[in-house]
Amino acid sequence: MARFSTAFLGCKVSHADVQEIRERLLAEGHVEDASDADVAVISTCCVTREAVAKSRKAARQAARSGGRVYLTGCAANLSGSFDDLPPNVTVVALSSERTAAFVAGNVGAIGCVQAEARLDRVRAFVKVQDGCSFSCRFCVIPQVRGASRSRPAEAVLAEVRRRVRQGHREVVLTGINLGCYRDRGAGYDLERLVRTVGMIPGLARLRLSSVEVNHVTEGLIRAMRETETVSPHLHVPLQSGDDKVLRAMGRRYNVATYLRRLEHAEGFNLTTDVIVGFPGEDEHAFDGTLATVERAGITKVHVFPYSPRPGTATAAEDTVPARIKRERGARLRALSREACLRRWRGKIGREDVVLIDRPGRGFSNDYSPWIVEGRIGELVEVRGKAVTEEGILAA
Repeated sequence: MARFSTAFLGCKVSHADVQEIRERLLAEGHVEDASDADVAVISTCCVTREAVAKSRKAARQAARSGGRVYLTGCAANLSGSFDDLPPNVTVVALSSERTAAFVAGNVGAIGCVQAEARLDRVRAFVKVQDGCSFSCRFCVIPQVRGASRSRPAEAVLAEVRRRVRQGHREVVLTGINLGCYRDRGAGYDLERLVRTVGMIPGLARLRLSSVEVNHVTEGLIRAMRETETVSPHLHVPLQSGDDKVLRAMGRRYNVATYLRRLEHAEGFNLTTDVIVGFPGEDEHAFDGTLATVERAGITKVHVFPYSPRPGTATAAEDTVPARIKRERGARLRALSREACLRRWRGKIGREDVVLIDRPGRGFSNDYSPWIVEGRIGELVEVRGKAVTEEGILAA
């Protein structure tokens, strides 16, 4: 029997991947013990240089314990990320579909098999798709994740039912390029999957992790509006609000298309990703990004300073000084902060339902943060009293 710990860096897909490994180890009789683990599993990230540095730091810290360390995920599949780590570290450069079986097989099974393992969070991330078949010029993900592929709808529905049975109130459907979801044999696309998952008995709330704007169709928005459990929240990456920069990035839309597509989602809480300091981004281009964020009605902006990635078309390009990247990032975060506060103020005096996911905190149906008392995992009715920097204060 091994005592093990799991950790993830990066996106919700990374979280889903490491949870699959966690469940496999528990099912084979091993014990989760973060304080005294002799096996550590870390799902790594490589979307930026900083993400790789954090993954390397986590690997070194885990290796100091003297136990076995398994590095999985995106950075593990990026050549050169972990060339000089101690011999007790194993870099698992495999597809996500093969990783859990490899780690479990390497750790070794024992005779005592436990019951199925509940996830360690109030919300469950269910991966329905992996990989990407597009080629944005800055993005390393197609290299490390492979081409787009989807899970069978039957497997997705079975996992969601299992998560509900385990007590999870909220499920988040996630994928590298979620809008590419297809199970052609069973006749499923993302729209049908949303409708079907949303009707599973016992599921209180369903959310989507991130959808590219080309996949934000009238049909998808209609499915989200017409399925009672689906949250009115969409995370739609923008990356830049300047057409010239978008072309240089290899994105498959322009600003007008982005804004037009999001018109279908009126009333939704819209969040996004933006890269600042992409090669060739001048002050005019950045001003376009600020204007597009405002015109689209976006609240939360996840800001990423451009970071050249090995093997990409722009790997040798990094023309915007770090100081300018930091300054533009700060301006964009300030705009995002004001947009969030504005949306939150609109909830003062209004009733809402919040899922409490940690002590004193939770999220409403549109993924707005609330400060509220109650038991973790409980859905509570609230009324907005005031707004703080951290969210809406419940009366």
